[in-house]
Amino acid sequence: MQDRLDRAPKSMRVRRATVEHPFGTLKAWMGATHFKTRTLEKVRTEMSLHVLAYNLKRVIAILGAQPLMEAMRA
Repeated sequence: MQDRLDRAPKSMRVRRATVEHPFGTLKAWMGATHFKTRTLEKVRTEMSLHVLAYNLKRVIAILGAQPLMEAMRA
């Protein structure tokens, strides 16, 4: 991994800009650092719901609600 970063040092800057923002937003929604459930299975479910909500919010912001509803009906 370090070898790849040494060959392309700007890649980490790109990663921070594209990946870290959604995780930061999800952490803020979740109350910073804690899950509300216990056990790995329940935490996975909780995280999946957070990611689904985030993705739906993004689709609505980009396309609007009507195209999303039409795509879900198809």
